[in-house]
This record gives sequence, structure tokens and C-alpha cells, in this order.
Amino acid sequence: MSADALAQVLQPITKIYREANIPNLLIGLETPDDAAVWRMEDGRVLVMTTDFFTPVVDDPYDYGAIAAANSLSDVYAMGADPVLALTIAALPPGLDPAISSEIMRGLAEKTAESGAIIAGGHTIQDQEPKIGLVAIGFTDEKALLRKNGLQIGDRLVLTKPLGFGVTTTSLKQQKASAEDVLEVVNWMKRLNRGAAALARQFELRAATDVTGFSFLGHAWEMAEGASVGLQIDFDAVPLISCAKTHADAYRFPGGAFDNMLHYSQWIDIDPAIPEAYQMLLYDAQTSGGLLIGVPEAKFESFMAEAKAIDEPAWLVGEVVAGDRIAVRG
Repeated sequence: MSADALAQVLQPITKIYREANIPNLLIGLETPDDAAVWRMEDGRVLVMTTDFFTPVVDDPYDYGAIAAANSLSDVYAMGADPVLALTIAALPPGLDPAISSEIMRGLAEKTAESGAIIAGGHTIQDQEPKIGLVAIGFTDEKALLRKNGLQIGDRLVLTKPLGFGVTTTSLKQQKASAEDVLEVVNWMKRLNRGAAALARQFELRAATDVTGFSFLGHAWEMAEGASVGLQIDFDAVPLISCAKTHADAYRFPGGAFDNMLHYSQWIDIDPAIPEAYQMLLYDAQTSGGLLIGVPEAKFESFMAEAKAIDEPAWLVGEVVAGDRIAVRG
């Protein structure tokens, strides 16, 4: 669903629930954060989120594993560790039970890798498979990561490359090679656990995960929430190896064009960057990485620690005064 449509759909709920009347609800519908947050009595907070989607790859096991990593990502994006999950599944009645079992195995094994437990769920019949999780995690209130936590001077660090949407769309069109699929699947199955742990270690305050609203869409949510501008270095933004090839053929998912239409009003992109590559910044991602704000004083130590523990991290820009995002070539 596009950002414009989602805002309209959610209006009835936001009119009924007002966060000012629910003091323990720290984060709800009033902000674009990645999960809901409930204050507990011991200084900790409960982080809760849900996500599910139709297949983005052909292999059923990989589909389940990617769905789990994607659902758990919002917990990590808030600086929490997932502990409990419920499945959400819609499976075609005529689907081979062996395929459904493989989807569930991928979902379960990836969730177990995170340390969380699947304790139940709900399954219905539908003509197209859909699967995901309700995920719950905990963290200290002071360790919460928010979209509105950026400060001028912060460095912007991205922990996974871009190009997932254009590649999986190419797969659906049978125009992605086996090597392309293996690369994108391995990235999408990667948990954001290490990136979240690094953010807690360095007591950071600002992060989000890059998913359906694209790199630039989620970056804008952070900029708008903190009332700052962002400067992005296009050449520093990591891309999976086949991304430009598929971008040149304009095999983008429909969500990429929705993102461009909605967010481009706040974004200035160097016209020297080819239009197809500009679209990569609007590409709708599944199970993308974290976009993290790192204060200048902590940046070198943060990047050194990321390298030491083999956690991917790329410097892609910085936070500046202003109210727009500038992408330079």
C-alpha cells in the first residue's frame, strides 16, 4: 500500500485512540516509527510489530526465512531483541503440504536463529500464499531507537545494500540469473541483529529499517521527524552486484514508482545521476538493512567495531540543517 493510501486507511483508528490518554503507550500511530512501544514498570519497554507478505522468491524455504527476517527487522530497528512471535499464514488449499511445510520450516528456523520463540499463530486459506509474524521484543527505554532521533552532524550508516525489489521483480519476470537470486536471497535472509546490537553498544538514538517505502522514503521519515535535512552521497550507497543491470531494464516493482511519486517532492537528486539509478533509491525493499544515525564523535569507533565483528556498514551521508534531502552524484 502506498504511503498516501495508508495514511487515509489509518484515519479511523487514529481518531479513536489518542496517545495522550494512554500514558504507557510510548509509541503508537501518531509517529511513523517501526513498531509500537509499551512502557513497563521496571524501566524496560515492550516492542511489538507485525508484517506479512506474498512470495518474493520461488524457493519455499527461503520465502519463509525471508518473511521471518523481515518481520523481526522492525523489532531490531527499535533497538530491541525479539523474544516471542506468532505466525500469520494464508495458504492455498490446493498447495502441496510439503511446500507449506518448507515455508513454515524456513520461518521457524530463522525465528529460532534470532533467539525468539514461535508460540502460536493463525492460519487461513487463501488463493495466494502469505506469511509473516507478530513479533514481540524487549529493551531498556533508554536504549530505544527512534526515527526522530537524528542530530545535525550525525553520520548516516546503512547496513545492507539496495536493489532487492528490482531483483526480485526480475525473478518474477524470469530475467534474473541463479547468481542474482542467490545474492539477493542471502541478503534478505540476514537478520539485523548485529546492527541493532552495535547501535545499543554505542548508545545510539536514531535508526529505521529500509523496507517497502524505499531508502529515500524511510530516510525522509527520519529527516522529517527530527526537523533536519540529509545529504546523501549516491556513489557511497551500496548496491547488490546486479542492481544496475536490472535497473537499466526498468524492472522495478510498482511500489518503487509509488515511492517516487510520494517522496520526490522533498528530495533533490543530482540530474547527472541516470534516472534508472535514481529509481534504485526509491526501490521497495524486503528485509532491508538498518539506516542508523551515528554522532560524529562515535563514528570512527562504530565503524571500527563493525569491521571487527564483520558487520556490514557503509557511510552513505550525513545530517545537515534544512528540511530536504539532497542526493549528490
